[in-house]
Amino acid sequence: MQPALQVGMTLPVMEPDLWEAPDTLERWARAIDEGPFSSLCFGERMAFDNPHALTLLGAVAAWTTRVPLVTTVLVPQLHDPVTLAKALATADRLSGGRLTVGVGVGGREEDYRAAGADPATQTMQQMADRVALMRRVWAGEDVTGATLPVGPAPVQAGGPPVHVGTMGPRTVRHAARWADGLAGVTLDLDPTAVAGLFDLARDAWGEVGRPAPHLATSFWFALDDGDGSARAQVHRHLRHYMNWLPVELVDAMAPTTGFAGTLDELRETLLRMADAGAHEVQLIPTGSDVAQVERVAELVSGLASTA
Repeated sequence: MQPALQVGMTLPVMEPDLWEAPDTLERWARAIDEGPFSSLCFGERMAFDNPHALTLLGAVAAWTTRVPLVTTVLVPQLHDPVTLAKALATADRLSGGRLTVGVGVGGREEDYRAAGADPATQTMQQMADRVALMRRVWAGEDVTGATLPVGPAPVQAGGPPVHVGTMGPRTVRHAARWADGLAGVTLDLDPTAVAGLFDLARDAWGEVGRPAPHLATSFWFALDDGDGSARAQVHRHLRHYMNWLPVELVDAMAPTTGFAGTLDELRETLLRMADAGAHEVQLIPTGSDVAQVERVAELVSGLASTA
């Protein structure tokens, strides 16, 4: 029998009103930590008004005591790999070993330019090479020729698990050689497509003799009581977040992207993802009201009690 589906919650780091109240992120982090959620997640952008991901990692490690922390995703090519390894090991220490590192190549060349990174490194192999170097740092190897290795040593032996954010068959097969799990995303909530990606990942990891991967997917969500306001909220969020795309394309995507509906409908969607093979679904909010966390927490508690 498949274990009960785990549900993670993403911080509203990409919301335009994030900074209107000084404690929004702290209130969200504490609410997630107090709830039944399997992870507290957030991603990275450079050319945007979101918080710096590595700075935020230190804060959420201090604001929480229970919930696993997951980056969804960091782009290693935007950082020096040795200093990134040091920052992530520090976060693993501060959180007591609660860190999982999601990585991806990123879809925006402007983020590479903003970070002073070479867009030519925007490849799976370049990312894999940086992850390999970070793991050497976490293992205590002296990769710099300094008097001492770069520390601190992470709490988790060998370093935090690394999950890869990728969707294509070729890139999934590439990641099977070095990643510990899949940090997927679904735009249209198609469980058949999600199941196909998970089948591919299990096969790819098995073919190279690796342990079965952790299989996660994520999607944007907004809740309403059947009045249609949720779809408008998702649309507003996508227009803000997907600012690098032509607005006409975003508008065409918005009616079928993410989840917009009632709690009962969200419950059914989560169950379909569980049937598709997801170990975990990480929800991405499209608004900054922390009441969303409390409403979804009741749903997740109910799922656990009926599993």
